[in-house]
Amino acid sequence: MKVSYFPGCTLKTKAVKLDEYARRCAEVLGVTLEEIENWQCCGGVFTTSKDEVATKLSSVRVLKAAQDKEQVLVTVCSACHNVVKQTNHQVQTDKEFADKVNRYMAAEGGYDGTTKVYHYLELLRDVVGFDKIKEKVVKPLNGEKIAVYYGCLLLRPGTVMKMDDPENPKIIEDLIRALGGEPVIYNKRNECCGGYVTMENPAFAEKKSQSITENAKSFGASRMITACPLCKYNLEKHEEELPVVYFTELLAEALGVKEDADESAE
Repeated sequence: MKVSYFPGCTLKTKAVKLDEYARRCAEVLGVTLEEIENWQCCGGVFTTSKDEVATKLSSVRVLKAAQDKEQVLVTVCSACHNVVKQTNHQVQTDKEFADKVNRYMAAEGGYDGTTKVYHYLELLRDVVGFDKIKEKVVKPLNGEKIAVYYGCLLLRPGTVMKMDDPENPKIIEDLIRALGGEPVIYNKRNECCGGYVTMENPAFAEKKSQSITENAKSFGASRMITACPLCKYNLEKHEEELPVVYFTELLAEALGVKEDADESAE
């Protein structure tokens, strides 16, 4: 199976290993990630202003590129996914916005909002299936207690993202079980880590991130995983005892491709 793939800026610069893990794991699971040509930054944050069109055009062009290839579009960063998915939803539901977008993109043929957008986690659950992933595991986690940190952007707004229950999600916990681990359910797995204010208010960001990791440790977690590069950076910055890993790294470890991916990315 071939899908269109939008890696986003962070996974092509500061976190290339996370991108390599995603690609190699997909191949093991029978999926080829075909990177969109000439993609640009998604914008980083979805702007809710109705008259803001220009900053969303890069996301629209990614969606159109997938549409032109008659493929679904897969993202792996929760921030990128949030922007692309919300932009797609706005094209689908806001006639005025869609009209403005298609005026900008008239020479490119326009975009009608029909591309299906999957986060990589949804691809694993809904297309590959956790049962198949379990069959492909060569290095099971052997009951390791792992805490999931969802953060702000992966699940919200719930009416648009529609990935899981935004208050009581289980998609990553189910992945951990498929890999042979034991998910840790703790109180603060959905709270903001302070990542977006880490530059303007570092003390607040530190307080927020430490409260999350301390809460996870109090429930016996030996590692924490997340699907947001910014959250990973912020949590790691203020934590010395609890390793924080990206979900694609944990998957690559269990599928036995992590070492090869590390070598390729260096």
